[in-house]
Amino acid sequence: MSVRPDYFAKGEKARLIPVAADSNKEVRATSVFLATMMAVPPFAEQMFDTIGQKTGKRAEVVCFTEVGFKQASEGKNFRPDGFVSVTAGRGRQWSALIEAKIGNAEIDHEQVKHYAALAKDHSMDSVITISNQFVALPSHSPVNIGKVLARNVALFHWSWMFIITEAMLLISDDEFNTPEQKFILSELVRFLSHESTGVRRFDRMNKEWKDVVLAVNARSALSKISPDVLNTVAAWHQESRDISLLLTRKLRSRVRQKLSRLHTSDQAARVAADADRLAKDHILEFTLEIPDAADLLEVQADIVRRCIIVSMTLDAPDTKRASSRVNWLVKQLAKSEPADVHIEAQMPGRAAAVRTTLTQLRSNSGFSEQAFSSNLPTSFKVMMVRDIAGRFSGNRTFIEELENLVPEFYENVGQHLETFRPKPPQLKPEKQAEEAVPDASPGLQDVAVAANDAANEALDVVVSGMATYERVENDVPASIQSGQPQMDTNTLTPS
Repeated sequence: MSVRPDYFAKGEKARLIPVAADSNKEVRATSVFLATMMAVPPFAEQMFDTIGQKTGKRAEVVCFTEVGFKQASEGKNFRPDGFVSVTAGRGRQWSALIEAKIGNAEIDHEQVKHYAALAKDHSMDSVITISNQFVALPSHSPVNIGKVLARNVALFHWSWMFIITEAMLLISDDEFNTPEQKFILSELVRFLSHESTGVRRFDRMNKEWKDVVLAVNARSALSKISPDVLNTVAAWHQESRDISLLLTRKLRSRVRQKLSRLHTSDQAARVAADADRLAKDHILEFTLEIPDAADLLEVQADIVRRCIIVSMTLDAPDTKRASSRVNWLVKQLAKSEPADVHIEAQMPGRAAAVRTTLTQLRSNSGFSEQAFSSNLPTSFKVMMVRDIAGRFSGNRTFIEELENLVPEFYENVGQHLETFRPKPPQLKPEKQAEEAVPDASPGLQDVAVAANDAANEALDVVVSGMATYERVENDVPASIQSGQPQMDTNTLTPS
């Protein structure tokens, strides 16, 4: 589909250099983004892959901006910000409407619902929303269009920071068909990163955040269905996604949020579960998966203690002494700054965990034997704990502290941790092999040694068997040795 569909009354091809007014930031940003997907097929392929659309390298991507329908439902003149059509192999087509917001503007529920109805009426597959709002996965959405529409039209969401991150990953991979493609994609990142475009990261908690913190500190009960709690959880989910994107850009490797299967498929269930955790335990937490890292990275905000905890957990090696297990961990942290680094050693069964600091483990050589005199630690939880006191309740300061601590923990601790690997079996010294089989051909000493060992084992079995036979033969009566038949004295004689 290289031309505009017949059901559109208007719509212009997406342009890399749009002529829209400077005040219309949404149209400008949408046009540049969609035009980049047309000009850089690897980028389009990567973006569509995030929503489960396998386009292929030869797919044709055509994008329009500010499209208007000839016949709009309910008699209203709706004008989505964009339209994208993908024609893949064997004529397979996929299309979606684009609705974008910039700056502090949020996706409008009723507007997206109308666009989904239009997409359904014109046999389109999806509606994609773009804004500064964050979701855990592109398959989640800031709005709900209802189950009836959702059965016919898929709803996806990309944040502008997500688009920037995906572009940066592709640039770092440097797999382009032409140098011009890399240049265009780099210009997209440069354009969206400029403050004038209105693209921003998640930089503050919700307005109810301070009230929630004060309520917890005052020991007031929280309701898991109250707007204060639900809005706090929603803000926390956005921040967790923003941090995963932040680490992705810093590591140049895709960092994902770890979600259960239920929470992956049901965003509402995730919100409900985290709201219940916040109301009962006054804890907010999320987990990140970092490629090739020793373990998951866990982030927790403890409202009661007003501190942030970032941690990773390692299984202890199966050595026989506690000191060797502890030394194994301390050696990995040789380059780590000990400030704020705490260690929690888990013990077998119901035994209480042993808590200490990296400073103490380094300075007290006898700590291991004293602390683990009765049992050996089974795992080590390595943490950085940051008590931020009054800054905890600040909408902005809380986010600032969190976004500083998570990368700091990974740089100071996480990237140095490795899982335990047993020492591999060692070869016998070459000199021993030569002495054992001096006449073996060069290059076959190891084969000769193995064969010689096997022959010796077999000889031992034969010698042992002969000795047993001689011992039994000496104990057998002469009549049996002569081969004469003997009567069994235990057999009863018939009456």
